[in-house]
Amino acid sequence: MMNDAARLNYSTAFPCVCDQVSPEEWATRVELAACYRLVERYGMTDLIYNHITARIPGTDDHLLINLYGLTYKEITASSLVKIDREGEILWKPDTDYGINRSGFVIHGAIHAARPDVRCIIHTHTRAGMAVASMQCGLLPLTQTGIRFSGHIGYHDYEGPAIDLSERERLVKNLGSHDAMVLRSHGLLTCGATIQQAFNTMYQLELACRAQVDAMAARTELVIPTQEVLEKTAHLYQPGTRRPYGILEWPAMLRLLDAEDRHSGFPHYDT
Repeated sequence: MMNDAARLNYSTAFPCVCDQVSPEEWATRVELAACYRLVERYGMTDLIYNHITARIPGTDDHLLINLYGLTYKEITASSLVKIDREGEILWKPDTDYGINRSGFVIHGAIHAARPDVRCIIHTHTRAGMAVASMQCGLLPLTQTGIRFSGHIGYHDYEGPAIDLSERERLVKNLGSHDAMVLRSHGLLTCGATIQQAFNTMYQLELACRAQVDAMAARTELVIPTQEVLEKTAHLYQPGTRRPYGILEWPAMLRLLDAEDRHSGFPHYDT
């Protein structure tokens, strides 16, 4: 006899919804699906867990999020779920997959409090969790890490993020920053664009990896002067010299396009 799991619709072949949504929503779907693929490409996934959310242009509280059950490499523009800021599903593909609402507390809180934020990325990487477990937090050891000097928040661990009362503290600890270390948990970045949020996460992850490697070498560490830290961090803030992450994005999409042709997975923009 067929067991219950086999009866459920767990197909990952979803019809394209390009002609069922606005051009603005479709463009956001394509960019967000690409972001999921890039997070997988650079080794920042945790099985089927975590979220990347994006606000749909022209709406105050409509967001896109992944189906709970797909790997990031399986996500396409048409598989993304439309929800409100409370995690209520407004539309999803015809599938038995749903969303992980218990993990949406963090995203919903920030989207509600920060209208400047269009995209939020949350990860549980090995290096990110390692730095999240250090009392010192992220150290300004490298140029990549110095980018966050004075521009990163910290939130103490309160258990799995399912308690709505934690939202106020999450928002307060993030403040106006675009990056946060969730102690004993992982990393979070956000941005005015999907490209910016991804680039910030890539840099934060790289900084964490470099810190773990440097500290594992068990040698004296070098930290530049406060004057150099402040100057460098300022130069790497979004908008100081150019929009953050925008220049890199077309190159990242070319990389995905080349790899998708040989991966066997549906292309991200379907």
